[in-house]
Amino acid sequence: MASPIPVKEKKLMEVKLGELPGWILMRDFIPKGIAGAFQRGGVAGISMVLAAYVLFNYCRSYKDLKHERLHKYH
Repeated sequence: MASPIPVKEKKLMEVKLGELPGWILMRDFIPKGIAGAFQRGGVAGISMVLAAYVLFNYCRSYKDLKHERLHKYH
């Protein structure tokens, strides 16, 4: 019987939805760690970082976007 893999060592596609917040918090976000992720992942790593950046900014500005959408222009 194989021993369970620690969440920190799992790849993104192996992480279950409930483990995702803990997995994100264990990532190395210093420039050296991000550069290492790009080297290991290539284009996939870059696209995941870009997608995370876009999602983060959308969530941050959702309140303003929602207000603009509901605003009636006369």
